[in-house]
Amino acid sequence: MAYVIGANCIDVTDRACLDVCPVDCIYVGERKSYINANECIDCGACEPECPVDAIFVDRAGRKDEEKAVFIADSIDFFAAPLPGRDAPLGDPGGAASVGDLGVDTPLVTAL
Repeated sequence: MAYVIGANCIDVTDRACLDVCPVDCIYVGERKSYINANECIDCGACEPECPVDAIFVDRAGRKDEEKAVFIADSIDFFAAPLPGRDAPLGDPGGAASVGDLGVDTPLVTAL
C-alpha cells in the first residue's frame, strides 16, 4: 500500500485528488474516498491536492494509531464485501469503470 485517505476526508465533497490521479485508483464511497493500494503507483500526486490533509503515506500512518485504523479500513473497502454487496470490490482496474459506489465500510458508516 502506498497512500491512504484518512478521517479528514469523511463528509468532504472536494474531489481534487481524483482529478490528478494518473491511474484512476481513488474510489468514492458515500461519505469518503478510498485509494486502491493494488492500483496505486505511489506517485504522490494526490497528497498535495487534498484541501483537508486527509491523504498520507501508509508507512507514516503505521506509527500513528488513529491513522493506522484507516490503513486497515482501506484494505477492507476492497477486500471485504461492502454493505449490500455479495462480493468484495477487489481490483476493478479504475474507479471510472465502477463510478461512485454510494457505500462505505462499517467503520466510516459508524462515524
